Amino acid sequence: MSAKVLILPGYGNSGALHWQSRWEQANPAFVRVQQRDWDAPVCDDWVAAIEDAVRSAGPDVVLVAHSLGCLAVAHWAATPHSPIRGALLVAVPDPEGPDFPAQASGFGEPPARPFAFSSTVVISDDDPYGTPAYSAQLAEAWGSRAVRIGSCGHINAESGLGDWAAGFELLRQLRD
Repeated sequence: MSAKVLILPGYGNSGALHWQSRWEQANPAFVRVQQRDWDAPVCDDWVAAIEDAVRSAGPDVVLVAHSLGCLAVAHWAATPHSPIRGALLVAVPDPEGPDFPAQASGFGEPPARPFAFSSTVVISDDDPYGTPAYSAQLAEAWGSRAVRIGSCGHINAESGLGDWAAGFELLRQLRD
């Protein structure tokens, strides 16, 4: 694999058993983008952190976002930003959904226009934070490849995916 990888967790950050953390542990070159506040996230702050990390990493980078991180990427992509190779967007939440965290500010109405980079949206059939129809609609608007993986909940540690080899293969496809 050639491109650099930036890990973008969602609300609350990704714990030790989350596939993002496992990938990061197994691949020391993967870098987690740190947010000022994981539990009371502000979209503009998260977008700025993404831009700072991308600018530091250079154009040959792939973003790996989970949940709220996906919405942050969409907002970042709608602003003037540094170039990237691609983005893997996993478990896109619906900011109008009943379980969306009330503490999250500014993530509503994600921009629905094509990204200037390759992207893949990974969709679970039973994600409590976003319906497959919602995720597929955004994937189409963003010009992303949509990949449905069956019933895997929120595609997080509770989904029991371990190292999530199938997801790592999707990342490899974006990197190569």
